[in-house]
Amino acid sequence: METAMPSQPLSRRQFLERSAALTGALLLPACSLERPRAAARRTAVDQVALGQTGLRLSRLGFGTGTNGGHVQFALGQEAFTSLVRYAYDQGITYFDCAQTYRTFDWIKGALKGLPREKLFLQSKIPGKPDQVLAAIDRHRKVFDTDYVDSLLIHCMVKDGWTDGWKRIMDAFDEAQAKQWIRAKGVSCHSLPALRTAAASPWPQVHLVRVNPQASHIDGLDENWNGPNRDVALVLQELAVMRAKGRGVIGMKLIGNGDFTDPADREKSIRFAMRRPELDAVVIGFKNRAEIDEAIQRMNQALAEAA
Repeated sequence: METAMPSQPLSRRQFLERSAALTGALLLPACSLERPRAAARRTAVDQVALGQTGLRLSRLGFGTGTNGGHVQFALGQEAFTSLVRYAYDQGITYFDCAQTYRTFDWIKGALKGLPREKLFLQSKIPGKPDQVLAAIDRHRKVFDTDYVDSLLIHCMVKDGWTDGWKRIMDAFDEAQAKQWIRAKGVSCHSLPALRTAAASPWPQVHLVRVNPQASHIDGLDENWNGPNRDVALVLQELAVMRAKGRGVIGMKLIGNGDFTDPADREKSIRFAMRRPELDAVVIGFKNRAEIDEAIQRMNQALAEAA
């Protein structure tokens, strides 16, 4: 057996170097076990922020007014209520309404018993009512709620509309101060109106027609369904809205119901899910299969866009 050589005393520098090396070796196994966290998978029914409004809603909304609500109204009130409840059970909490939709008076019954704090109700007032606050209060009474989450001026087509609608806008501001509405905005149906809305400091929420086929989107004329439609021009205004922190919701993804070819629906939904300017989208449904399809297509598009 060989005799071990006597050990030499360590210098302070050698002691510190060896101590640091030992500490690193002890920490290495723990560090090596860590894995980067995968990003949460986005889905159609995620609760998402609506711009900088402080409000949240499901990424996919249920539109109650296809062709003025005639499509949903044709279901009958009982079937309509059942469809709304089915949508809620799938995770949809955003319901899009309007005073002019034939389903307007059915909303209370359709949502009865659901937790109000989990719902996002958006509604719309058309034209220039004489008593704007009374018109807003009517929405609260019809919906049986203390507040409407988002209230919009409906179907605006006029260029420079903010000048002529100041009285209406002021009443919306007053209603917001009373906490009757939580956010205010406009639904535009022409490119001149959309440009005016994007430029104005007043709107907090924009409901915008958008699909890559340019079907029923905002055109250059002051006409809700006029010609000269180009989705690139709409996207320019969406970018302005997003830069200002506005809430932006896309509508007419199914071309006002005209996209009967599944390939068109797929193309439009994929397009919308890749637009960073859109917080959420709303689609008018008439049966459960349409809800299921929209959720499936959105989930797939979101997964592929990740």
